[in-house]
Amino acid sequence: MNKKRSLIFSIVRGAMAIGIALLVAAILIFISSKGDSFGARLLATLSSLKSMLIQPVFRANGTFSVKGFTDVLASMIPIIFTGLATCVMFSANQFNLGSEGGILLGAFVTSLVAVYVPLPGALLPIVAILAGAVVTGLMMLIPAVLKAKLNVSEMVNSLMLNYVIMYVIKFMMNAFIADKTKGTVQTSNFQANAALPQLIDNGSKLSIGFVIAIVMTIIIALFMYRTRWGYAIRMIGINQKFSMYSGMNVVMIIILSQVIGGLLAGMGGGIEMLGRNQYFDWLAQPGYGWTGITVAILAGNNPAFVPLAAFFMAYLEKGCTLMSTYAAVPAQLIDIIQAIIFLFFAADQFLSKYRQKLVVKSAEEELREKQVGATVEGSVK
Repeated sequence: MNKKRSLIFSIVRGAMAIGIALLVAAILIFISSKGDSFGARLLATLSSLKSMLIQPVFRANGTFSVKGFTDVLASMIPIIFTGLATCVMFSANQFNLGSEGGILLGAFVTSLVAVYVPLPGALLPIVAILAGAVVTGLMMLIPAVLKAKLNVSEMVNSLMLNYVIMYVIKFMMNAFIADKTKGTVQTSNFQANAALPQLIDNGSKLSIGFVIAIVMTIIIALFMYRTRWGYAIRMIGINQKFSMYSGMNVVMIIILSQVIGGLLAGMGGGIEMLGRNQYFDWLAQPGYGWTGITVAILAGNNPAFVPLAAFFMAYLEKGCTLMSTYAAVPAQLIDIIQAIIFLFFAADQFLSKYRQKLVVKSAEEELREKQVGATVEGSVK
């Protein structure tokens, strides 16, 4: 199947998965809505869907809301990073689920540097974010080495590692780091020069981290599709045994893909912390890693499409929050939508007949082109 038809198939499959997810969401809203009649429930459902699909960036009077739009852009930042991390790891057929713990660890390490390490000017946030990224990348060596050397499931290891990270951070916060003068478990405030510059001063907390996220998207896309290392990662993901027989260092590539994923997740955590917070108080998994998996699936593991998928998920998340506020529908509806999208993408047989038709059609066209070429060549002779 040629690239054009492969892209069409991916778009159709994604659109159908999203459409089915939204249809299921509408049915659940209808069931849970209040009303004595079918018409009343239908109106309540339509009102809820309006809150979810329109109000994130439009006011009640229909005018465009710059604040709402920048809120969505700000919410995209961490899930762009976890989406990129997941893209790299999944492209190598490494189902590492450690982005959730990775973004938490990156945020924690960045916060420690931002609180306790005295550095001048812009050097502080740079060093803090890099420290979070490096520590998280090193943490990813655990599931990576176990997979590469002992063939231990990276999925199980990384999933368990998420909880180890969370509980170690909880212990350290409660026992050593938390500011006892505060009413909640949190660090002391970051140093003043640790905060990332804001792109727009309207309360949305859209920081320069958004620009960094887009730049990293371009870098990772070029790395994956314009370098031999990226080619090796994708080839191992397609056929690991063939890659090994062709001379690729499979062990090194498996480790490299997961370490890069850790670096990206940790960087995302640090940028999110310094861009939108004044202290660290994450005592539970923030959820960005799981959303990043959905983003990577929607993007087809192609880093270039991650920002678009991240915008969609951030938009829906804000819409569900507004819907829970104004229409009394639980905000957890976004989790149901994510789960349904993941389910349809994970099902290999979803639209398999349509894919088979595209493959056959491409093969027939290629055969006809060869026959025409052979006929023309024969007539010339």
